[in-house]
Amino acid sequence: MSFSSLELGVLKEIRPTEDELDRMYLLAESLIRDIRESGKADGMMVGSVARKTCVHGDRDLDIFMLFDPALPRMDLEREGLSLAWNIAQKYTDVIKEKYAEHPYLNATIDGLDVDLVPCYEVREATSIQSAVDRTPFHNRYIKARIGPYTDDVLLLKQFVKAGGVYGSDQMTEGFAGYLCELLVLHYGGFHEILTAAAKWKPGMFIDLEEHVEKWFDEPLVVIDPVDPCRNVSASVSETKLLEFIELCQGYLKSPSKWFFYRPPICILTEEDVKKLVSGRESAFIALTFKTPPYIEDIVVPQLRKSLHTLTDLLKRHEFVALRADTWMLEDRSMLLFELLVDTLPAIRFHTGPPVTAPVNASRFIEKYLHSDQIFAGPYIRDGRYGVELPRRFRRAIDLLSSSEVFATALGKHVKCSMAEEFSVHYGIECWQPGFEPFISEFLQKSSPLVRIRRAEARSP
Repeated sequence: MSFSSLELGVLKEIRPTEDELDRMYLLAESLIRDIRESGKADGMMVGSVARKTCVHGDRDLDIFMLFDPALPRMDLEREGLSLAWNIAQKYTDVIKEKYAEHPYLNATIDGLDVDLVPCYEVREATSIQSAVDRTPFHNRYIKARIGPYTDDVLLLKQFVKAGGVYGSDQMTEGFAGYLCELLVLHYGGFHEILTAAAKWKPGMFIDLEEHVEKWFDEPLVVIDPVDPCRNVSASVSETKLLEFIELCQGYLKSPSKWFFYRPPICILTEEDVKKLVSGRESAFIALTFKTPPYIEDIVVPQLRKSLHTLTDLLKRHEFVALRADTWMLEDRSMLLFELLVDTLPAIRFHTGPPVTAPVNASRFIEKYLHSDQIFAGPYIRDGRYGVELPRRFRRAIDLLSSSEVFATALGKHVKCSMAEEFSVHYGIECWQPGFEPFISEFLQKSSPLVRIRRAEARSP
């Protein structure tokens, strides 16, 4: 199917220029030559730049250093980092080590963001020794097939980026670039994937090579064509899947440029936030602390785990959260809660054993029979004994400031960071420097399609 005038106009703006590609390819060739001349590993450029499916303005260059599979894992990490440092220092002094499954190097060279990643040169993807060993197979698979669909991939990538569902990172939980390429290949083009996805439901299953060997229960399952035991779309949450379906339905019904150019975020002022918070008559509480010194894919799951466990703590103490979310900056992280109430009565009901469990029931009655610390009870309610006790934490802020926080299942690195220091903010105090976009989006939450329709209504 041919592209519309709208889509052709978008393509003119998002196709990488020949100069862009030449510049990145020249640097990649130089880095790969250095790797090979070391005599320690082979080199390969991977990712969207290698496949020419990168969007104009992308500055990410992924160079893999392929080592002999016989090399022990500890030696791979040591020799891989050593080789990466030796090569990167020939080009720049803006270098830092990063850590995923194993360490790799990130360097800024001539304005490009370059990753130098050690991996094993295995013969087949099912024989990988680390997760990154699979990437060269992805590269070969896509390069051999994607040529006729390059523009379709570019449009789909721009579409999901603008819709806010692009990225397999833990914060986004959306569609990776490799997933976009596979979907285009499977359906045969940009329009075809949108038409098909508009009818998707959670539980969608796709297997390009019809070779699945494992059961998956994620909302979207796309079997990796180079590994029958891997779901490429494992990162896609149900919410992001449904947002993508919504976007496809909206575009097919009424396309506009806003499906390709994300409407700008309206950053609220402190005064705006004060009015909104006051108008909602709810309670906002935020915990901030130093971001643990690990990559996003490690920290974000721990932030989410901590958010959930603290939401459960609040619930156990009868503070109901309307919504909660988390955000990570390079230096600080935030857990944000909006509660329906922040102060509760002095009294609480404590449920005891069933009346039909006489031993435990007798112990419960004996415990509270002569207590002067109860308001009433024990008495029978819904088949169990119970008592009315004084509430330990009447205010949510006191609960979240207490040691009870550390008795929960916080993420390991989050707990260490909070143990050093954390701050609790209430109401407008949650409006912390650096978190303005996060809180602005939290307060103005809407689905991607709703955001687009509002942008269309505002545009001339």
